[in-house]
Amino acid sequence: MSLFERVGKSALAAGHRARGRAPAWARPLLDRALGSVDVPTWYHPDYRLPISGIAASSNIEPRRADFVAWFLLEKMRVRAELVESPELAEYDDVRRVHDDEFLRSLMMPNTLARIYASDPADVPTDEVMRSVRLAVGGTVAAARRAVETRGPTMNLAGGFHHAAPAAGGALCPLNDIAIAVAALRAGGFDRQIAIIDLDAHPPDGTAACLANDERVWIGSLSGSDWGPLVGDVDETVLPEGCDDAHYLMALRGLLDRMPPSALAFVIAGGDVLAGDKFGLLGTTLEGVRRRDLLVARRLRGRGSVWLPGGGYTDDAWRALAGTALALFWRSERPVPADYDPLGAHFSSIAARIGLDELGQIDADDSLDLESELSALNSRARRTPRLLGLWTRGGVEFALHRYGVLPHIRRLGYRRPRVEVDRATAGERLRVFAQADGDEHLLAEAVFDRREVADRDMLFLNWLTLRNPRARFSTTRAPLPGQDAPGLGIAHEALELILEMSRRLELAGVAYRPSYFHTAAVGKADFRFVDPERQGRFEALLRDLAGHPVEEITRALAEKRVTLDGEPYEWEPDYMAMGLPASEDDRARAATARDACRFEIVAPSGQV
Repeated sequence: MSLFERVGKSALAAGHRARGRAPAWARPLLDRALGSVDVPTWYHPDYRLPISGIAASSNIEPRRADFVAWFLLEKMRVRAELVESPELAEYDDVRRVHDDEFLRSLMMPNTLARIYASDPADVPTDEVMRSVRLAVGGTVAAARRAVETRGPTMNLAGGFHHAAPAAGGALCPLNDIAIAVAALRAGGFDRQIAIIDLDAHPPDGTAACLANDERVWIGSLSGSDWGPLVGDVDETVLPEGCDDAHYLMALRGLLDRMPPSALAFVIAGGDVLAGDKFGLLGTTLEGVRRRDLLVARRLRGRGSVWLPGGGYTDDAWRALAGTALALFWRSERPVPADYDPLGAHFSSIAARIGLDELGQIDADDSLDLESELSALNSRARRTPRLLGLWTRGGVEFALHRYGVLPHIRRLGYRRPRVEVDRATAGERLRVFAQADGDEHLLAEAVFDRREVADRDMLFLNWLTLRNPRARFSTTRAPLPGQDAPGLGIAHEALELILEMSRRLELAGVAYRPSYFHTAAVGKADFRFVDPERQGRFEALLRDLAGHPVEEITRALAEKRVTLDGEPYEWEPDYMAMGLPASEDDRARAATARDACRFEIVAPSGQV
């Protein structure tokens, strides 16, 4: 770093320190001079709900808070001290809002399963409530800080506006905003509070919880009419598919009607995006950013707490990351379209893990200090190493660092162990763990080195991820080839395999998907080696885009998909990552894609 850069960086840091000491009236001037705002942001890795099937049952991204935190810290280089870890919400605070009988019911799997549209067997109650209480604790802490600093704060979880005093619903067990308001009131804060609910659904629970607080104003823009709400809510129901221009016009009207307030809570919902099957509105990421910038300008000079609310598309995390860009930098710059938060995060971790750590000798294969060097070498040669590199201890260390083992423990498993050995089709890695008095196989993968399209690649012969403590149900039916529900870590597993190929200095990774869903997992990074096969796959994704992956893969297995009117059978073939596509390959794929038309046929007996 040059002297000029060091001086500039030091001056910027001094400016931010000065902002923290400045009176409230001077902070907007300093913000404009610095070009950014310090926004205390609450986040915890355990914000991720330990419900392995929730992405399939509710169409949410359980890693949304992780993705945004990684984006801010690793891509945008937000100072680590601005990202704070929440404490568990105190039950003294929670009980100011929610009935004791209802709180007791939240200790029962059936109650949480109903709230999260999951099977009770898939809900580890203690860990789920830990996630919820951390999120509520983050909102309470953010509210207290916002009152203190008269500036914006952010919590990367929360906005649980459907939770009422004696009931939860729609992914909302506790009402974090109402709990934060009650905690502030108990601490003596008696000034006007505004709640700007920009989730696509009405704030029914928040209205019920705060119906008796006359110093709270609730304004809402929704895409659904749920009928009259308890209490006085300034509710605007927008038409289905409402675009950016009409949405922002309605928002300006809502903000004009908002009374002066000392503190505001903003639910910056991501479910307003076009394509969200629950939100029903039609805004773009650019429109959502303009929404956040407009609200932030109106709230300048007063405390505000920003929360994510709902979001049920692949871009929901980008909407929340955009909220952070609006608050920190007042920026309209989009989140880079090619930024993959999981891949970037795993690459960051990989850069900090040395090969000596991954290839460490196992704890149960420890060295005899009195042995000769030759005996040491002989012992090391007997240590099983996956693909000649990773010992069992090295694999366990990596799985811990990448967050896989902590997630498995939160699902209810203990004492995980790794086995590395040979199998008929290659080298095998298995992960076992204990639960309910038994040891279970949770993951198994078989690897080989193979030449694919004239390139040396890491070939994945077999991969299974199993959560035997969960069970199949009407909300989580088995996929073809499944004997137990999954662990919810398919994307993490793929990223780890990609990292393995890089460590081995291979050209990439290849596999032969036996089912549509195993191909769909890798569609962003992999393509079929055969260009015509790739074209048909792209046509299948295009024509059946309105159907969930689970529905498509079952329809294919049941021979209910047609290609140009004729029954279509899934075509297993090589897919590869790291294989460049020539102009001729792309042209052949496009020709095959444009010549195909796929449809799903309803099961017999249904129309």
